[in-house]
Amino acid sequence: MSPTDSADRTYDELVAEAAAVDVSGWDFSWLDGRATEARPSWGYQRLLHQRFTTTESVLDLQTGGGEVTAGAAPLPRTTVATESWRPNLAVATDTLGPLGGRVVEAPDEGPLPFEDAAFELVIARHPVVTPWAEVARVLRPGGAFVSQQVGPDSARELSEWFVGPWPDGPQARDPEVVRAAATAAGLDVVDLRLERLPMEFFDVGAVVYILRKCVWWVPDFDIARYDDRLRAMDAHIRQHGSFLAHSSRFLIEAHKG
Repeated sequence: MSPTDSADRTYDELVAEAAAVDVSGWDFSWLDGRATEARPSWGYQRLLHQRFTTTESVLDLQTGGGEVTAGAAPLPRTTVATESWRPNLAVATDTLGPLGGRVVEAPDEGPLPFEDAAFELVIARHPVVTPWAEVARVLRPGGAFVSQQVGPDSARELSEWFVGPWPDGPQARDPEVVRAAATAAGLDVVDLRLERLPMEFFDVGAVVYILRKCVWWVPDFDIARYDDRLRAMDAHIRQHGSFLAHSSRFLIEAHKG
């Protein structure tokens, strides 16, 4: 769908369509032509592909639907992924299973159901929380943790449209806070990079879809509850062509001595 096609449809049509879409997994292809987000310069999936060629065992934490790791195939000989949200478990198994991966249920904050020093590489894309002590435990000596994470103030403009101004102050997703946590777990941070990137939404349906999928941006999101703000968003997009927000991403690599 193009922005022009969206402009020809009513608010109710766009919202109803977005409300009916399956939002399990981490495949965002439904947004093609309806929203864009610039990608970080380091190319996380490309980095994984490069690492996989020299790695025998990898643990993918909080895999979602497994799409990101699958896109970096071929997978290492031993590839295991964890996921805590049950609707995603089946999706991830269908995605990674045919490629030789195994998916297990595990809580985001740990503990992880694996032996000490079980993996050469641990990866995580946009983890809800990083269980640093568990990461250090399951890594082999000389192993690496490579993760792309959501940084501070990500999608702030979008969230504030619905819930009002965010409070100022320290944020848990500050890269330096994360560096300190990794160091406290006994890991050596060898790379830490932060980028802030534009994201545009070209119709209100795209906004509904993303708020249903990324529930932490507006935790109490409900179409009826936020009908007035959604209609205001629809009017804004029709007037200006899009709604502009910014994502925040950082890359961290930490090694176990």
